[in-house]
Amino acid sequence: MLEASCEVKRIVIFGNSASGKSSLAKMLAEQHQLAHLDLDTLAWLPITEYSSMPQRQSVDISVSEINTFIKQNNQWVIEGCYSDLLSHSLEKCSEVIFLNLPIELCFSNAKNRPWEAHKYKTKADQDNNLPMLLDWISQYESRTDTFSKAAHKKLYDEFIGKKTQHIDNQ
Repeated sequence: MLEASCEVKRIVIFGNSASGKSSLAKMLAEQHQLAHLDLDTLAWLPITEYSSMPQRQSVDISVSEINTFIKQNNQWVIEGCYSDLLSHSLEKCSEVIFLNLPIELCFSNAKNRPWEAHKYKTKADQDNNLPMLLDWISQYESRTDTFSKAAHKKLYDEFIGKKTQHIDNQ
């Protein structure tokens, strides 16, 4: 997908849930020896026995963690659906990739994704969350929040530099 070169790679990948962000980021990280940051790992507070519903981490704390990651790594790939967090890394990146897949393809990806142990205690927990995830994915084009297609399109349109938009997982 990306050409081999000597340029410093600092890539930001965004798109709907189950659009393939993590898969693409892992592939690029391995292919180009890039540090990889999945924003899911820092955007949420840990779930405890007292909080069963996920809650967002303070944006300021998340941005601080992103800045630490960027300072510690010369070449990297950052991926997620959080435009409020991604916007802070755009000025430091060399390239953006917008995975603008059709909703139906995201549904298929969500149904076929392997167990994400960093997000769910068990595969059964992940499977139990699938109906909620499919509903969330279906709202991508109508939402107006930081996770929306409109927010991602704005990031993409306003980025000045190398940028690519994909409409499938090829």
